[in-house]
Amino acid sequence: MATDSLGGGPHFKKLSLFFPMWNEEEYIGRTLDAAREAGNALLASGEIADYEIIVVDDASTDSTPRLADEAAAADPRVKVVHHPKNRKLGGSIKTGFAAASGDLVLYTDADLPFDMDELQKACRIMRHYEADVVSAYRLDRTGEGYVRTVYSFFYNALVRVFFGLKMRDVNFAFKLCRRRIFDHVTLVSEGSFIDAELVIRASKYGYNIVQFGVDYFPRTRGVSTLSSPSVIVKILREMWQLRRELQSITPAVRR
Repeated sequence: MATDSLGGGPHFKKLSLFFPMWNEEEYIGRTLDAAREAGNALLASGEIADYEIIVVDDASTDSTPRLADEAAAADPRVKVVHHPKNRKLGGSIKTGFAAASGDLVLYTDADLPFDMDELQKACRIMRHYEADVVSAYRLDRTGEGYVRTVYSFFYNALVRVFFGLKMRDVNFAFKLCRRRIFDHVTLVSEGSFIDAELVIRASKYGYNIVQFGVDYFPRTRGVSTLSSPSVIVKILREMWQLRRELQSITPAVRR
């Protein structure tokens, strides 16, 4: 069995943290500061040997692209990938995973929906439980409003019915993955179904997914589009289009 330990040194070689961003000028500075703080804490604790921060600029129309480029010029650990046209969440997540060079990859949102200190716990869970994906769920969702809470409940129920996936919060933006899962997992979705597709494919291929709860901090700046009617329709359309392929996946040899 493969081990994470590097001869008694750090448990993981490199962590890639990436953030899909569209018009996040109000958040980007705070987001990058929190990512650096988390990365440095993981270095100090011996969890990782190195880290990188990736901003996926999804054709923003505000100052996000400029601020991201300035951050990359000032910090060699920061990388920026610019989309020439808007590709929504799914396209941005695929770009982020493709750009990541670490053996561990974390995807989350620019509005920091959880305390980044939780990343220490997620890394320990990954090691102790030999997880391939560590996915967080919100302990208290009342802060996001009644409508989104109800929508999320039914969406998680649909994912369970269609694909047999027992996830408490499949669309929450906290997915810590071993890079090796993408030897088998190839993501297709361009919309917000991408979160569910990731864990469905990983589960179907036999990868070990572990969930844990985190405190949730709802967005306080900017506007979230994830519960808009057009986004919901696209999620349901992609779910329906991919259902047969995802249902037919058979486990593969993982290690």
